[in-house]
Amino acid sequence: MTKTLIIAEKPSVALDISRALGGFSREGDYFESDEYVLSSSVGHLLTLTNPDDVVRGKWSFAHLPAIPAKEFDLKPSDKKSTERLKLLVKLLKRKDVTAIINACDAGREGELIFRYIVQYSGVKKPIKRLWLQSMTKTAIVEAFENLRDDDAMKPLEAAARSRAEADWLIGINGTRAMTAFNSKEGGFFKTPIGRVQTPTLAIVCEREEKIRAFQSRDYWEVHATFVAAAGLYEGRWFDPSFKKDEHDPEKKDSRLWSLASAQSVVAACRGKNGTVTEESKPSTQMSPALFDLTSLQREANSKFGFTAKTTLALAQTLYERHKALTYPRTDSRYLPEDYLGTVRQTFDTLSASDSHLNRGHKEFAGKILANGWVKPNRRIFDNKKVSDHFAIIPTLQVPKELSEAEAKIYDLVTKRFMAVFFPPAEYRITTRITEVSQHRFKTEGKVLVKPGWLEIYGKESQGDDANLIPVADSESVRTEDIAPKALQTKPPARYTEATLLSAMEGAGKLVDDDELREAMSERGLGTPATRATIIEGLLNEHYLRREGRELVPSAKARQLMTLLTGLNVKELTSPELTGEWEHKLKQMEQGKLDRAAFMRDIAQTTQVIVKRAKEYEQATIPGDYATLQTPCPQCGSVVKENYRRYACTQCDFSITKHPGGRTFEIPEVEELLEKKTLGPLSGFISKMGRPFSAILRITDENKLEFDFGQNNEDDAEPVDFTGQTALGKCPKCGAGVFDNGMNYVCEKSVAQEKSCDFKSGKVILQQEIPGLQMTKLLESGKTDLLDGFVSNRTNRKFKAFLTLQENGKIGFEFEPRPAKAASKTAAKKAAKTTADAADKPTAKKAAAKKATKTASKTATKTAAKKATKTAAKKAATKTAVKSTTRKLASDIPDDDDPAF
Repeated sequence: MTKTLIIAEKPSVALDISRALGGFSREGDYFESDEYVLSSSVGHLLTLTNPDDVVRGKWSFAHLPAIPAKEFDLKPSDKKSTERLKLLVKLLKRKDVTAIINACDAGREGELIFRYIVQYSGVKKPIKRLWLQSMTKTAIVEAFENLRDDDAMKPLEAAARSRAEADWLIGINGTRAMTAFNSKEGGFFKTPIGRVQTPTLAIVCEREEKIRAFQSRDYWEVHATFVAAAGLYEGRWFDPSFKKDEHDPEKKDSRLWSLASAQSVVAACRGKNGTVTEESKPSTQMSPALFDLTSLQREANSKFGFTAKTTLALAQTLYERHKALTYPRTDSRYLPEDYLGTVRQTFDTLSASDSHLNRGHKEFAGKILANGWVKPNRRIFDNKKVSDHFAIIPTLQVPKELSEAEAKIYDLVTKRFMAVFFPPAEYRITTRITEVSQHRFKTEGKVLVKPGWLEIYGKESQGDDANLIPVADSESVRTEDIAPKALQTKPPARYTEATLLSAMEGAGKLVDDDELREAMSERGLGTPATRATIIEGLLNEHYLRREGRELVPSAKARQLMTLLTGLNVKELTSPELTGEWEHKLKQMEQGKLDRAAFMRDIAQTTQVIVKRAKEYEQATIPGDYATLQTPCPQCGSVVKENYRRYACTQCDFSITKHPGGRTFEIPEVEELLEKKTLGPLSGFISKMGRPFSAILRITDENKLEFDFGQNNEDDAEPVDFTGQTALGKCPKCGAGVFDNGMNYVCEKSVAQEKSCDFKSGKVILQQEIPGLQMTKLLESGKTDLLDGFVSNRTNRKFKAFLTLQENGKIGFEFEPRPAKAASKTAAKKAAKTTADAADKPTAKKAAAKKATKTASKTATKTAAKKATKTAAKKAATKTAVKSTTRKLASDIPDDDDPAF
């Protein structure tokens, strides 16, 4: 009997498909039924081969540009991918497998993941496409009944491959070219660039330049309090003849640009009577549109401070694991026109569910159904505005248990889903004009008459604006109090993740070409699915840093913008390149553009970028460089910045801007020149590519050097801590522990006679340990949860507590996983596997025996648990902590580093 192989994107999706279709038994990492073999990728198993895999050694112009002559080669993404690839290739080559179904995520990336696997295997078998919008059982079954032909997916495959290869060509060649340029004078200054990430960075840097160049201007407003028969109200002076000035957007009708002008208004109106006219008119406000991923990320960042990456992960979990939301990686805010029945079913489910997560939704869902508000409406249902996916909405499956963060995202989506079907909110807006001595003052009030969709968000009252006291038409009022108010203009706000996502989405406004601007109006910079990754990439490469919720470009970012501008590589500093690509990729998806022609254009762009960097011959790059406030430590003259160094204008003193591949911020250089020491600092990279931390010092010979804190060994001079305050008592000998360069040390470890060896690094795995945390560790044996550790093996960030061990050394402790929930999940999976196996007649006997054995063990464990409930709970917690500690500690190769 022949079978069809189904390849999903993740194991969890494969499990859901097996449950929806039924009849499967589990065979290790794949499932099998009479009709299907079912397995999955684990995300991207394959990636395009880099030049480093072929040509070893330092990146240089000698090996650029790197443009594959034929088809791009593939390699496993990492070691973990190899075993899964072997399994999939084996399944693909099975003789009884005569057809394949692509069940990876519905979109470019899912298409690419699948096509790479098939390419790697070398098989040529018929292919069908499963297009899933939701992970509910009903949606999966319906999708299998409507499989798409492979020929219809070829344009999407072409666009997916082209996007990946184009990003590779620009990213690989651009990064290596700029790195080679920046490393000309020695060292290795990695300078990553990318087709999307660099224009995104340029947007942030441009805003920062505007902030830095901004010069605040003084202005005045005149505020008055008036007495009417019914009470007091306030008004603000305005100029009724004011017209907007395109060249000076800071000018507004209520602003006066001199104190004398403001005082003349005050003098003319003080104590005088005035007349009142009033205009009141109704106004309506529609609810916002349904969420796509970008708008959901913006809302979650504004309301909860969630990063774009976090919101995507939560939405993906709600889609994939809980089946509570539809596909999240969408750029559409509309639903298909034939979705009315599904929407009504969803509201039926919401109105009937007793889940505690649905308590705030039941009433409103019932109200929508009772009033018949689900009906055709182009603002909600529009096929023309639905691309591969539709808006994010709740599914027919209401979750019963969610984490706090997951519940917040689910609540956001569900409330927005209900709100679009509610009537608009109705207001009465009142504008009151008070005229005194030919000067006019405006008072505005906004009264909520009917809350409409705002009722869902608890806004039923009239609010503060409703307190506008009534006046009769042409009533005479007296000016009770009047005064000028001194104010200043403010620079534009820095970007947050929410506003940067908006800027990326609307980046087409920055493009001059009409056709490209129209193309970018649909997608902007990046896609909803990639924008979070782009922002995180800029943060990880230290081009951006977070200050609260603000995103601030670093000195490294400004250096890159200076370089690209100086080399005239405009393709990477404006959104136009992306606009052109997105326009062409969209045409390719629609079958209107040839892939080969697109890739030829990309190759030409790559050649130009490398050529400009390779052939630049001037001594420096022109730019807007800083003049430091701190004088030269060698001669006392002025120190100025140039492209590569900070150099004295009078003597030969200079220091690099990028020691150890880490770029100085201006305040850091000022402190280093003043104190001749700086740090400890993280973010340095060794010649072997390993991150390290160190203190920077300017020596007596005025040279810059690293201090690794290793200079207090047996032959070193003793250290005197007289006058310093100890951070706490040494866990080994009880003496004082002090701050000493790169380390916290026991005073007896650096005394004349060294009688103790306690020492702990101030930076451990790139996480700085503040003095307050060291004090807490010494006093209580444990720090707070610190979230900046970076594994040297995987380069992944992780959270941990530092703890004092019995031998006086410092170790890690990790947050325990909830053992109870894990046990339930494992039990459920075991039961399901046994049940699936029992479906086969030949396996019934073995399944029955296994079930009996499992039941017996479960009964025994349950009895034991009841008998020793408290002790077992404590033991389980302790075991969980130890297990987690061992697992994560094994991922850290430097746990015996001197930093500990």
